[in-house]
Formats: sequence, structure tokens, C-alpha cells
Amino acid sequence: MRTIVVTGATAGIGREASLQLAADGHHLVLVGRNPERLEAAEDAVRRAGAARVDAHRADFASLESVRELARDLLERYEQIDVLVDNAGTVHARRTLTEDGIEATFQVNHLGGYLLTELLKCRLVSSAPSRVVITSSAGHYRGTLDLADVGFERGGYSIMNAYARSKLANVLYARSLAAELASSGVTVNAVHPGAVATDIWSGAPWYARPVLALAKLRMLSPAEGGRTLAHLAVSPDVEGMTGEYVDRFTARPPSALAQDDELAAMLVKESARLVGLPAG
Repeated sequence: MRTIVVTGATAGIGREASLQLAADGHHLVLVGRNPERLEAAEDAVRRAGAARVDAHRADFASLESVRELARDLLERYEQIDVLVDNAGTVHARRTLTEDGIEATFQVNHLGGYLLTELLKCRLVSSAPSRVVITSSAGHYRGTLDLADVGFERGGYSIMNAYARSKLANVLYARSLAAELASSGVTVNAVHPGAVATDIWSGAPWYARPVLALAKLRMLSPAEGGRTLAHLAVSPDVEGMTGEYVDRFTARPPSALAQDDELAAMLVKESARLVGLPAG
């Protein structure tokens, strides 16, 4: 039995992955923003066969909420075997969080970055352990201006913001994997496939008919969740680290995602934005 923390666990691939991991008898620690959906997910995961289920409410649009979550997890769990960084969002219009940061970048990258950094020592002490970061093939079209990560100077669109956050996911995964290479902690970013979830419900009205048609060809949330569950516990990927995984196959990420200097600068800027010491 492994203790597995899953963020974004109340819907979509996070919920489905949690159900699949529960069926294998693991201890699931579910993290979600909405109390009602969190309670429903907790009940479903328990009925799916989890050895133990706990639920923690956190909003990744609030850095203080992420810090509180990390404090709770460190206090309650002496061992964390797997962290699945899966919380995500999109916004049709440029939106700022209570921290004054562009919301897509904060929820999709900075929140998971902060949580992982705060749990890093516990993950190391729990080794062999794993970090799984949900990215996307959208990262291939991503750009990264570290002087303007939130598109304050223009260029914002729902896809530009999403692609940037997903590029940041891959850069951080590769950087953290290199940092923890000798620790027994593996770190991988994953594209779960094009999955028909509700994340795009925030898309502008004119894009929704196209998305509705596209969903007919997309994977089900259960199929997408299987990729997260596979990376979380499968012996087939034991020891694999620093990879970008397209469903079940490691593939080269974008050229920008392989830029180690850019990754180092991203980590430095991420630390500054969330208030962690550089390095």
C-alpha cells in the first residue's frame, strides 16, 4: 500500500486516476477546491476499494492555501510515496489571482511547484517515491518570457496561457529530476492524451462548438486517468525520471522544454513569485 497525494482529484483524470489507484488498495489523499465535489470524490474512492482515503481542501489560486495544504500534509503523513501534481485550469480572459499572478500560470504551474518544493524533504525521506506532473502536448507551442510570465504586456489568449503553463510543467519536471537524481525520487511530466474533461468549460463562447465536436474524438477521463495511475505505481516505470511521457511512451519534449538554462531560470523566477528562497 502506498500513500498517494492527488491534486485536482475531484473531477476529470485526477478523479479517475484516484478511483483506479483505490481499486489496487492504496491510501489516497485527495486534494480539491470544491467541498461538495471533494466529499463526493472521497466517497467514490472509498467505495472503489482504497485502503484509506483522506480529503484536503485547497485552492491553487491562493499560494497561502497551498502553504496550508503542505503544512497539513507534513503534519499528518510521515510517508508520502507519490505526489500527483494534477490541478489545472484555463481562463478565456486574462485573470489575476489574489496573489496578483496570472491565474493559469499560477494554478497549472506555480501551485504545484510550491507544493512539491514544500514536500520535497518528505518525498526524499519516503524514497523510493515518485512525482508525476500533468502536462500536455500543448507545451510544444508554448513560449516563456520570464520577464512577463503573465502576459501583462499583451499576447494573452486562452491557448497561449495554457501552453506556457504546460511548458513550465515539463521544464520543472526535468529540472527537479536532475536535482533529485541520486535521492530515489523520480519525477516525470505526462501528457495523458486529449481527454474530454470539463477543463475547457472556461473557453470563450465562439470556441465551444469546435470543442464539442473535438470531444467526440477525445479519450474518456478514465482512459486519461490510466496514464497518471500507470506513472504513479507501475513497476514498468520504476527508476524512470526526467521524462516527458506521451500517454505511456517517453518522447522528446519541445526544444524549449529541453533547455536546461531556461529551466534553471524558471525555477529561480518561480521561487521568487511564490516567496521561496532561491536555490
